Amino acid sequence: MANIKSAIKRIRSSKRKQIRNQVIRTRARSAVKEARLAIQSSSPDDMAKAIQAAYSALDRAAGKGTIHKRNAARRKSRLMKRLAKRPAK
Repeated sequence: MANIKSAIKRIRSSKRKQIRNQVIRTRARSAVKEARLAIQSSSPDDMAKAIQAAYSALDRAAGKGTIHKRNAARRKSRLMKRLAKRPAK
């Protein structure tokens, strides 16, 4: 355990940030997962909503600094690749 006041405060603040970042990261991952599942099996309307939610969650995470902006861009690109590969119905 730290003995210096500023170090003790840093531990407290980094714990708060860790919890916040974990929530944001989990939401983004869940949204991407739901979008992948929607691309595989949903109607076009559901698929569009799921992809839009994933984009929003990724942009929000990148904006808050939870993930890097290029990481968010890469994940969005991968979603679009999956969508393009999907056979037309």
